[in-house]
Amino acid sequence: MQIRPLSDHILIESIKEEEKTKAGIFLPETANKEKSEEGKVIAVGPGKKMEDGKIVMMSVKPGDRVLFAKYGPHDIKVDGKEYLIACESDILAIIE
Repeated sequence: MQIRPLSDHILIESIKEEEKTKAGIFLPETANKEKSEEGKVIAVGPGKKMEDGKIVMMSVKPGDRVLFAKYGPHDIKVDGKEYLIACESDILAIIE
């Protein structure tokens, strides 16, 4: 299944980093962790439509690594894989 975001929405794949303690022990994903704030852009919508009908272009593109607001995006599951859908305003920075 292919997902095509609408308006100024962005489909993001969360980047989950393995967490390691100072002693070198890797913590499993089930450990009490907070939500990731970094991800890879998979797809973007065409842009936000203004009142005059013009569309404002998106500032991110597929493949960009981004930092986003912790509680802004919505969790979705497609074909058994987890993604996030966020508005462009939820994106805080592009990692270069």
